[in-house]
Amino acid sequence: MTSSVEISVSDPGEARSLREWLSDAPGVSVETRPGVPGPGEQGVLDSLLMAGSGGALVAALKVVPDFIRSRRSNVSITATVNGQPFTLDAENVEDVMEILERLLDE
Repeated sequence: MTSSVEISVSDPGEARSLREWLSDAPGVSVETRPGVPGPGEQGVLDSLLMAGSGGALVAALKVVPDFIRSRRSNVSITATVNGQPFTLDAENVEDVMEILERLLDE
């Protein structure tokens, strides 16, 4: 069964780097999705969409903590799974990863 995870990065300059990190995971496809501005907004951030089996997505998401720690700036990543957004940052990444793994393994 194919699942998907939508990911956005707090620093838009890091989106391409994150896409490259995630693209190395076997069994996962990653594409950039243009953001759609809401009423009164002039611009929005692009997001990444990862698709694959639950196990492949979990494996791909396991590189996210390393990505966050490797950044010089304080970057956070929001992953949306089954309509539920989760924000990962350097302080909570391990706790949130456990939740994401359980959701994707279901």
